[in-house]
Amino acid sequence: MLSKNFKFIDLFSGIGGIRIAFENTGGKCVFSSEIDSECAKTYEENFSETPAGDVTQISPKDIPNHDILCAGFPCQPFSISGHQKGFYDTRGTLFFNIMEIVKEKSPSIIFLENVKHLKNHDNGRTLKVILRSLEDAGYYPNWKVLNAKDFGLAQNRERIYIVATKKGYFDFAKLKHDSPNVYIKDILDKTGDFHYLEESEYTILPEDIWKKQKSGLMFVGYRNKPIRKSGVRPNTEHLSRVHKQPNRIYHIEGTHPTLPSQEPTGRFWIYNDKRVRKLTINECYKLMGFPENFKRVSSNGALYNQVGNSVAIPVVQNLAREIFNQFGVE
Repeated sequence: MLSKNFKFIDLFSGIGGIRIAFENTGGKCVFSSEIDSECAKTYEENFSETPAGDVTQISPKDIPNHDILCAGFPCQPFSISGHQKGFYDTRGTLFFNIMEIVKEKSPSIIFLENVKHLKNHDNGRTLKVILRSLEDAGYYPNWKVLNAKDFGLAQNRERIYIVATKKGYFDFAKLKHDSPNVYIKDILDKTGDFHYLEESEYTILPEDIWKKQKSGLMFVGYRNKPIRKSGVRPNTEHLSRVHKQPNRIYHIEGTHPTLPSQEPTGRFWIYNDKRVRKLTINECYKLMGFPENFKRVSSNGALYNQVGNSVAIPVVQNLAREIFNQFGVE
């Protein structure tokens, strides 16, 4: 059972989204690791701790004992936006570095986060390898895809979460996500140096074809940039799938699409019935649930990458709380 002051480690820590969530649940971080130097600067600024570097160069014996191993391990090998090489990509093998730490330190619980597509990668075989590896190490693994919009965020962001424990299967059905719907309009900055588009730079579709999708997205227009034409049926040029994501415009009455990790210029465009503007970097961090006092020290390009590569904090915090409810002190 976890104590009230459980210890955890933060592997592939990025800028500390998972750490914030687990600390807010009462945990104490005893080790962190991050290879990206800009992320490490942000992490140090916020937590007064410099993460250890490349986890492949760290001996598991040198890592402190801990109750929970947390790892948002690199998603590029499994992402539909990448080449989907999985375990054939050297980054994909980082999961096995995690398992070396697991075998050495034997934490009570393992918490993993990755892109939704991990469940389908290589026809599901990649996920089976991960689950089998956890089972072979003496754990009961369970997983589920969760969406940030169901946890009080204005972002349609689906991610897979894996929880493995030595005491039994984590019950995702007990997870509470009854937060009220939050939309883009609810997180917008009141003032700032906003980047507006000129009317000649974009097209807003007729209002009668606007439609809030099940995801909460409201695609209402696009920037007047070249679009994909090959294979496009006549009279369907307005559809969002024809336009690359940086060209799409979404209404503030809906949710925002997933913030990607490969968008250094932050081309996220919103419409308020009057004008079209870009989301500010501050608004992007609010879409992920970062606190207002979170310190940002990198260039804007690096900041957009960092937040897009982070985690939806309220989702992880709800998971951390439920992990403690199910496996914490009685």
